[in-house]
Amino acid sequence: MSESINKEPIIKEFQTHPNDTGSSEVQIAILTARINHLTDHLKTHRKDFHCRRGLVALASRRRKLLNYLKKHELNKYTTIIKQLGIRG
Repeated sequence: MSESINKEPIIKEFQTHPNDTGSSEVQIAILTARINHLTDHLKTHRKDFHCRRGLVALASRRRKLLNYLKKHELNKYTTIIKQLGIRG
C-alpha cells in the first residue's frame, strides 16, 4: 500500500536538515499519509479487516512518536500537529 504514496515531497517538507529521512517529524508525516490512504481504502472496502488491523497498528505507531515528541520537544509537537491537521 505504501507504494502509492510518494514519500519524497513529504520528506522534503518535514525534514530538519538536507539528509534527514528518519526524524520523528518525518516519520509522523509519512505515517499520516499512509493512514489517510488506508482510511480512503476502507471507505470503499468496509470488510477488509486485514487492512483495518494494519491501520490500527500505524495509528498506534504514530501515537507513540507523537507522545515522544510531546515529552521531549513540545514546540515541534504543536507545530507538526497544526501542519498535519491531526487534531481539532
